Amino acid sequence: MDKVMRMSSEKGVVIFTKSSCCLSYAVQVLFQDLGVSPKINEIDKDPECREIEKALLRLGCSKPIPAVFIGGKLVGSTNEVMSMHLSSSLVPLVKPYLC
Repeated sequence: MDKVMRMSSEKGVVIFTKSSCCLSYAVQVLFQDLGVSPKINEIDKDPECREIEKALLRLGCSKPIPAVFIGGKLVGSTNEVMSMHLSSSLVPLVKPYLC
């Protein structure tokens, strides 16, 4: 879990993804469209992939991938991020991290 916490604080917006996950790609594109350049951690390329997934679930992510952190805090997975975007509560969170 320490590794996940360290990785989630590397940049203002951090997304844990898998390279083959279409939902991960959709979340990445959303943030890029909002003008944010998130740090992308493709965990399927990490030898500790399974441990990272377990840590994300323990932190409270409904699904391990994609997992979005803003300001070092877990926001959630695709459903949470899209709900926040539709309710206009995502942009104020990412405003400090716009490119």
